Amino acid sequence: MKIVFMGTSEFAVKPLKKLCENGHDISLVITQPDKPKGRGKSFQFSPIKRAALELGLDVYQPTSINSIESIETITKLNPDFLVVIAYGQILKKEILNIAKYENINIHASLLPKYRGAAPINWAIANGEAVTGITSMKITEGLDSGPIILQRELPILENDDSITLSNKLSEIGAESLLETINLIVSGKAAYIEQDDKLSSYAPMLTKEMGRIDWNSDINKIKNHIRAFKPWPGSYFYYDDKIVKVNSVDIVEIEHDLIVGTIYKIGNDGIWIAANNGFVVVKEFQFPGKKMMPISEYIKGNRIEIGKIV
Repeated sequence: MKIVFMGTSEFAVKPLKKLCENGHDISLVITQPDKPKGRGKSFQFSPIKRAALELGLDVYQPTSINSIESIETITKLNPDFLVVIAYGQILKKEILNIAKYENINIHASLLPKYRGAAPINWAIANGEAVTGITSMKITEGLDSGPIILQRELPILENDDSITLSNKLSEIGAESLLETINLIVSGKAAYIEQDDKLSSYAPMLTKEMGRIDWNSDINKIKNHIRAFKPWPGSYFYYDDKIVKVNSVDIVEIEHDLIVGTIYKIGNDGIWIAANNGFVVVKEFQFPGKKMMPISEYIKGNRIEIGKIV
């Protein structure tokens, strides 16, 4: 099949490679424009652009996928399928009328739950036990098209957004191949989504990373698992942002003000939360590397009783 592939994030890399491995003709890979990153503001390629170049594929990076130039570029290729995975722009009708067979999206949730930009993060943050992959026909709405195929995956206690994304990307790659085969063979069943059951997974912002010590300790732990690697989870110590990488939790009654540093030891920094303590095991001060608390306290002081 001749395919135009649209994607940007790491999540889309395995599906792209899987299409190539199985002999599909990737006529063009479309990804977001290069963006400046880091202190030097040097332009860096998206994960999909890097993968496409390694595979020897042509890459196109329009500012707007719905521009006249974009529509003409895709139309000239006469693709059988348009595949969209974690691309970052919403497609309008003119784009959706081009493909011979279908426009397919692979979404990292069990739709209609968690429509939107960050389904993996919010599934973990909200304490879901199960998530999955949905392949669907793309419509002009936000992740609201008819479902073609779904695959479930349990969320393990030690999963974070990085590990879960890797697992779902692999399932998404297999699901994409199966979806194309179902459509070509005429066996695809298109199941309309129930909008009444929908929920939204909004784009992440830096501000969302701040830990709310008023929260339940389980919710705080899920927050830290969910927002890796970005925006990360953090608190303030003497006006410095301290990033948190891993924690344990202890459910116990106390009468401390939430956010109070209760005690410090090799097991971590005990910080009071709503219904117990969050024991911070690894953290990072500005300009320092991420390190275990046991290593940090060998040459540095953390003030007990301080409210963070």
